Amino acid sequence: MNKPVAHIVSHTHWDREWYMPYERHHVRLIELMDVLLDTLERDADYRSFHLDGQTIILDDYLEVRPEMRERLTDLIRKGRIAIGPWYVLQDEFLTSAEANVRNLLVGHRDAERYGPVTKIGYFPDSFGNMGQAPQLMRQAGIANAIFGRGVKPTGFNNAVSDSAAYESPFSEMRWRSPDGSEVLGILFANWYNNGMEIPVDPDAARAYWDAKLKDAERFASTPQLLFMNGCDHQPVQTDLPAALRTARDLYPGYEFAHSDLASYVAAVERASDRELTVVEGELRSQRTDGWFTLANTASSRVYIKQANARGQLLLERLAEPAAAFAASLGMPHPTPLLVHAWKTLMQNHPHDSICGCSVDEVHAEMMTRFAKSRHMAEPIVERSVAYIASHIDTSRFDGDAHVPFVVFNFAGIARSGTISVELDVARRASADIGPAAAYAAMEHVKVDGGAVVDHEGRPVDAEIEDLGVRFGYELPDDRFRQPYMARRIRVTFGANRIPSNGWLAYAWRRNDDADRAVQSPVAAAAATEKAAKAAPADRLLENEYMTVVVEPNGSLTLTDKETGETYRDLGVFENTGDIGNEYVYVQDGDRRTLTTDTLEAEVRLVSRNDWRTTVEIVHRWEIPAEADDLLERERATMTYLPDRKAGRSSRTVPLVLKTLVTVERGVKALKLKVRYDNQASDHRLRMRFPTDAASGVHYADSIFEIAQRPNQPAAEWRNPSNAQHQQAFAAVDHGARGLAVANVGLNEYEVLRDGRGTIAVTLLRAVGELGDWGVFPTPEAQCLGAQEAELAIIPYGGADGRYAAAQEAYAFQVPWLAVQTGAHQGSLSAAHGLLPWTGERLALTAVKRGIGSDDLFCRWFNMSGAHSTLTLHAAAGLEWYRSNVLEERLDKLEPDADGVLRLEVRPYEIVTIGRKDS
Repeated sequence: MNKPVAHIVSHTHWDREWYMPYERHHVRLIELMDVLLDTLERDADYRSFHLDGQTIILDDYLEVRPEMRERLTDLIRKGRIAIGPWYVLQDEFLTSAEANVRNLLVGHRDAERYGPVTKIGYFPDSFGNMGQAPQLMRQAGIANAIFGRGVKPTGFNNAVSDSAAYESPFSEMRWRSPDGSEVLGILFANWYNNGMEIPVDPDAARAYWDAKLKDAERFASTPQLLFMNGCDHQPVQTDLPAALRTARDLYPGYEFAHSDLASYVAAVERASDRELTVVEGELRSQRTDGWFTLANTASSRVYIKQANARGQLLLERLAEPAAAFAASLGMPHPTPLLVHAWKTLMQNHPHDSICGCSVDEVHAEMMTRFAKSRHMAEPIVERSVAYIASHIDTSRFDGDAHVPFVVFNFAGIARSGTISVELDVARRASADIGPAAAYAAMEHVKVDGGAVVDHEGRPVDAEIEDLGVRFGYELPDDRFRQPYMARRIRVTFGANRIPSNGWLAYAWRRNDDADRAVQSPVAAAAATEKAAKAAPADRLLENEYMTVVVEPNGSLTLTDKETGETYRDLGVFENTGDIGNEYVYVQDGDRRTLTTDTLEAEVRLVSRNDWRTTVEIVHRWEIPAEADDLLERERATMTYLPDRKAGRSSRTVPLVLKTLVTVERGVKALKLKVRYDNQASDHRLRMRFPTDAASGVHYADSIFEIAQRPNQPAAEWRNPSNAQHQQAFAAVDHGARGLAVANVGLNEYEVLRDGRGTIAVTLLRAVGELGDWGVFPTPEAQCLGAQEAELAIIPYGGADGRYAAAQEAYAFQVPWLAVQTGAHQGSLSAAHGLLPWTGERLALTAVKRGIGSDDLFCRWFNMSGAHSTLTLHAAAGLEWYRSNVLEERLDKLEPDADGVLRLEVRPYEIVTIGRKDS
């Protein structure tokens, strides 16, 4: 009989930043890597080291020690250091679907430059695991996933057949995605430090191994036992070979191998002869008491999540498609710039970073990284859309009477909405006559009322404001910078059905009628205020899809015109004390919930025209200023979170909530923008949206998935809160009723167990400590100062309308783009979509050039459990093929005689199509 094998895998789990700022951890990383290289080269018995599955460690090390590249590369190629497959160890739920793919793609590309990519799906410390991970791993050629959270191990005395959902008697299991993809799942049942600091001394070693072997054998389904020799920022155990010699002497019935994860997984697969539990979809620690799922990191430092959402949308939805389409017209593609912008953004995606659960210095540096990524992506967008616009036929607008501009829609569906664009109606170069004279010349430019016309010359209702004289400059490719003064206007209007990944051309047309003078901003505001006072229905908003009434307490009553269903009490604010930390929300000991339900609101009509109505609702509220004095002691003594008793102080501060509520023509989403100045500490602020849909489940946008989740947690759940992660929206539906609440960067929601199916979205969570293993004050996590939040309420007709509501929610997140251009001939029509496709229940997530080729890649996922057909109108003469998340070439796709590609898409499948452009 073969001996049981103890696989000792040396590693360090490297949080780049956490309880210390990045550079402090960076210093320790350099020291660790220096020791590691010396140890591997000096001691042949120290066989290998797992470099935490993230290639950014290589960048961080070589940034300081570039002279070590050759030594490092040699050890990687010899298999002594295992690298990849990720760029960073991200939080899966707080980064977008495409960010998860870019992470995998960049990690593979960077690892391949040094040597072989470790094909281990490594998720050691993710705060929950995305349900589509097995499908993503399989597409990347990875047949396994090793993770630390999400499944409850019960021990081998429990039979597989007795295991409840998200439980396993073994550390090994089968993990299945919604589409049916499976990988071998391995849980760190004894955590990823169960083999750290192995003693060399025989007496200490015997005590150590007696316990460790027993713990591992309790959960292992085979005689292959895993021991992770390391932990968070753990230095290299240089005497490990000696420690293993001691173990071999003490335990001759076991084989002790200094191993690696690939060898361990292969050994498990060979030895496996038992039935394994199948766990399906998301792994969110559903079968626990609920206190330490760490889901409340979704609302820690909300400003971080909002900045991340904006950064991801800028790259995924604007920069990548715009640059790809511009490249197809001849503009050089900025691949290195996009990769750098992505890498800079992804440096904010490690779990301790994006989760907002680090010291203040970490998150201050994150905001700089967000800005750096944005500052690189924005010029890519600007140049790309300008280049596309230069190829659009705007000759209809020829002559001095027109100022053409193009509106771009990079959402996945055709859509309508409000466009606002600033146009220069005249310019004068400062270099010619000096800035003062150029300014004066622009002051004398006659700016009449004018009008907006579409690509067919039809008038479009619009608001036009004279912004006066503004400074600007150009940076030509072949000359020195060119400053100028410009006479500028702002045009605002309602656009109708702009094609997906397409555009419509418009123009501002001069008007000689002096009676139609452009309104100044002051005059426009005065006219709006007058209209507001005169409006008999200043609490009513309406378009072709819905009627909305603002109630005296500021809540909204919405009637869906398509279904006749009415939704009441929408948008009530809720405030509670929070005596937890950056990881966990804990309501104060008094457990008193404040709401605006009985607070009278101020309501003001801001604007009403043919395409948009906006009402402002103001709540003037007094809330407790902070927790009482007990909380400071509970923090200092590290009181167990569920045992904390601190209440809220009797001192109050004002909380003035200003909510803009907007309906737009052609848009089935009621848009909300909330602004406030937070002056209170130790509290949570949410908005409530009762659905009154009698369902036991709800739906949340997740990673390439609209996840179905139960409203009621498992029987062992003890936490009063059941907050969860979302990406674009959460929704509840039943019968003819359905309500989705969309957001931009608000990643936490809860479906309340209140009998009304209420979706509560967290706007702010203010706390004062990091938590976890020490006392780390985080005053900036109180999020004092100006805050804002963007949401949208989307009614729909039950299950049948769920996927259209999802598309509306995705489109809500994507900004409009508009660019001024000239009047010129062009090869592209003035109204056009560059990627004409259809597919019931399919969502488009990516349009981009390849990271390692000039090919175009487009990705969709099937939102539903039904088969679908993707129909794509293929451009003549171009070669199309099926691809995957690594942008590899798979099966060739042949269009039919009409030039149409048709591809069957399985339920919940992620589909990538490539097009060879050169």
